[in-house]
Amino acid sequence: MLPVRDQLPTRKVPVVNYLLIALNLLGFFWMRSMISAGLPPERLLGAWGLVPLQLLREPVDAWWTVFSSMFMHDPTGWAHLGGNMLFLWIFGDNVEDALGSLRYAAFYVLSGVAAAGAQILIDPGSTIPMVGASGAISGVLAAYASLYPRSPITVLNPIFLLWFIFGLFLELPAWLVILEYFVVNLLNGLGSIGVRSGGVAFFAHLGGFVAGLFLVRLFMVGRSPRQHERWQHWRATPRRSSAGPRRAAPWDPPRRRDPWGW
Repeated sequence: MLPVRDQLPTRKVPVVNYLLIALNLLGFFWMRSMISAGLPPERLLGAWGLVPLQLLREPVDAWWTVFSSMFMHDPTGWAHLGGNMLFLWIFGDNVEDALGSLRYAAFYVLSGVAAAGAQILIDPGSTIPMVGASGAISGVLAAYASLYPRSPITVLNPIFLLWFIFGLFLELPAWLVILEYFVVNLLNGLGSIGVRSGGVAFFAHLGGFVAGLFLVRLFMVGRSPRQHERWQHWRATPRRSSAGPRRAAPWDPPRRRDPWGW
């Protein structure tokens, strides 16, 4: 399911989330410019991406690639960058709103480090460069599902025949959208064990997700999730009023605990 937007406004400008998106865009366009100048894509990826075997053999020289790889994407196409930035745009601002900007920055980086560690652990002898923000963003998704499991998420209707019944878009609870993301990555990850070829680093996604589940509880110490609109039932996405953007309430009323533990 491809998410399009959520319905949860933020109380403050998500400065760090905007900065993360900008850094990823800058990294992508810089790599594109290097390719246009004649540098082969594989050389760029090998220099700035995380190569598990190289990191394990030369940790002092290659440690920085754990971080540089988080802001690099496949420079030969737009799908990798576009998908990651879409998810970060939709879910990252609300996680930053809950954690605070500094905590969110640390949370994002630690989720990315955990994602890299998971991929290295599952395939330490790999010489294939790993790039992308997916691992860190998986941690963001886990945090969002923990904080706002029933928040309505508008998704692209994945079944063509249902377009005639529900329309092009559906509104689903966040926990279902994000659980589907986790399950798909888990199944694909299990199927990729033992396969030595390029492609998606599924275990990086899984590692970032699991790290996010634990880290969000650590970073939320002394804080509580805000009240939010709850998904009510299966329905097509409703038409929004033209009265202007919705604003966050100046205070958050008491709320019942969610099954995710908040």
